Amino acid sequence: METEIYNKEIEIPVNSVKLKGYLRSAENSKGIVLFSHGSGSSRLSTRNNYVADFLLTQGFSSLLFDLLTPQEDSQYKNRFDIELLTERLLKATHWIINNKETKALPIAYFGASTGAASALAAASYLGKTIKTIVSRGGRPDLAMPVLDKIQSPTLLIVGGHDKDVLILNEQAKSKMNGICELKIVKGASHLFEEPGALDIVAQQTVHWLNMYLGSKKENHV
Repeated sequence: METEIYNKEIEIPVNSVKLKGYLRSAENSKGIVLFSHGSGSSRLSTRNNYVADFLLTQGFSSLLFDLLTPQEDSQYKNRFDIELLTERLLKATHWIINNKETKALPIAYFGASTGAASALAAASYLGKTIKTIVSRGGRPDLAMPVLDKIQSPTLLIVGGHDKDVLILNEQAKSKMNGICELKIVKGASHLFEEPGALDIVAQQTVHWLNMYLGSKKENHV
């Protein structure tokens, strides 16, 4: 039987603002993946939506949401405000935990660019609530002070041609005490725009989620 799916637009209230998002849900979902976007990206990110669509075909729900409002995003410094991005991701995570449609699902993070740093920082607060983390072309180095506190198995995916970011990921990996793997996509640049590169990212992500996110629904405390 083909998996039934549905997508819907949602709003997450955070203090005086509302963050818009897309919630993709799969029937009998294995878990939910919260996307933390990179600088200048939003719920409309073509790359993250591509990955989320593939995850959905594999039985994983997801939430793509704007970490910043359009007004906030217009101020360039906010895109690198890891503390602010982390706070927004934490709010979205608590929204998922309290939402009746998703509260029983195990949670994973998928971070891109600076979003990877906010995912790692949020996971350092939430501990085992976050079952696993995937970083695509991420900047985990921006979360260096908390990397040794990460309990969630972490996959770092970097393009082979993204030399500077690769070095930063290698440095970050050396600081992590828990499970952490670094996968290099040969021939790929920072945005994984090369033919087939994003497909490899999506496939590696599904493989990782199947190992660490699990298929059993869990209640959160």
